[in-house]
This record gives sequence, structure tokens and C-alpha cells, in this order.
Amino acid sequence: MSGLTGTIFDLEGKVALVTGGSRGLGEAMARAFAEAGADIAIASRSQEDLSSTLGEISRISRARGRCYVADLTNREEAAQLAAAVTRDLGRIDILVNNAGSNIPAAIDEIQDQDWDRLLELNLSSCMALSRAVAPQMKARRWGRIIHISSIMGFASKEARNAYSTTKSALLGLTRASALDLGPYNVTVNCIAPGPFLTDLPGRLLSEQQKQVVTQRTALERWADPRELAGPALLLASEAGSFITGQALVVDGGLLCKTF
Repeated sequence: MSGLTGTIFDLEGKVALVTGGSRGLGEAMARAFAEAGADIAIASRSQEDLSSTLGEISRISRARGRCYVADLTNREEAAQLAAAVTRDLGRIDILVNNAGSNIPAAIDEIQDQDWDRLLELNLSSCMALSRAVAPQMKARRWGRIIHISSIMGFASKEARNAYSTTKSALLGLTRASALDLGPYNVTVNCIAPGPFLTDLPGRLLSEQQKQVVTQRTALERWADPRELAGPALLLASEAGSFITGQALVVDGGLLCKTF
């Protein structure tokens, strides 16, 4: 690597763990880190998806790669995941908490089991994995933790109670953890994606609803998952060394368009 990419964006010698890394935004970020020189660990619930994605990452880069099946609604599995990656790849320098889901329900129709599941997956797993990797990052005095929030953490829509709650809470977790870990040269940030055309909105939204979102963005389109690679690489590398406790909104201008 040479030039600018070979300096402040270079991840050579680093190890990145990306949860929800087998497809969509997670896959795009894992690929970007591998192309920048990092060794990659990806985790999700599907061995088939993981194997396919890891094979593609190995094809396009020289990175070492491992994949792990984990149910991150279980905090014990989150801790086991961190331990397994550290054992297999030697360390975790970059943690991207991307695993998440959504179960839409109006406030008077929420089922306790759905609420609890989303809190565990979208929020508590981020705490559990950050808690697990923080000691080694502190010891090395270098680390990057990136939570994937959402513009739904800043705004919302009908029947998104649990999802918006968890994505808003990640903003608070980011700020508090940044203060805890800053003295050890460990940064903690959020990325808040807007309308990226991944499986989740593809399943939940009708074509008419997708078109409404398109019209609300300044760029008048949905984003491709690969367009999250740059923001993630910024926050994961030396390029973002003085950015911490922040939420980087990547929404094509949707939040700035109110009328």
C-alpha cells in the first residue's frame, strides 16, 4: 500500500471483529478492513453465510480470516466470542458492534419477549463485547470500538419503539465509554446509517415506502452497503485518532430535510 492509504488508513497488523459480518453493512465493513490490511473475524448466526463471506474476503485480500457462529442475545456467547477471537487471532484491535434486528410493534402491542430480545441483541451485546475487549485494548493503549446505531436513534416512525430505543441508547453508551477509555488511547464512536438497502428494510418496507424514503434524502436515492466502508475505515484507523464519543450520521442528507 502506498500514499495516503498506506499511512493513516492502513490497518496492517490489526485484528478486527465485526458482528453481523456475514452480509449487508457488516460484510461491507469487514471487506474494507481486510483490503486495508487487517485480519478479520466475522460473527453471525448462519455458518453458511459466514463461510461464503469469508471465502470472498480471502479471495480479495491477504488477510487471515475466521468466522464464528454466535447468538448475541446470549451474553455468555458474547464473552465466548471475544475469547475465541483473541485465542485464534491473538488480539482484537477493532470491534464493530453491527449485529442487530427489528421487530416492529406499536407501543400498545409490544410483546415482552420481542422487547427483551431486541434489547439484548441491539444494545446489551454491544456492552458485553466492549466490556470483554476493553482490558486488552487498554493494556496495548490502542483500540477502536464502533457501534452501529441508526438515524432511528435520532428520529423514528410508527411501530419502531424497541428499535429506536436501542439505537438511541447506543449514543449514550458511546459517550460514556469514550470517557472511560480515552485515557488509554481507545476511541469509541457510533455510525448512524440512514437508508441503506440491506435485507432488513428490503423485507420490512413496501416499494411505496422505499420510494418515500428515496424522496426524503438530499441525494434522492438509497445507499449501497459498500458506501459505509469509508466511514468505518475512518473511525477504525489512525485517520480517526482524535474522533471519539461521536455519532457519524451517514444518511444521504435525510435528517436535514424536514419539508
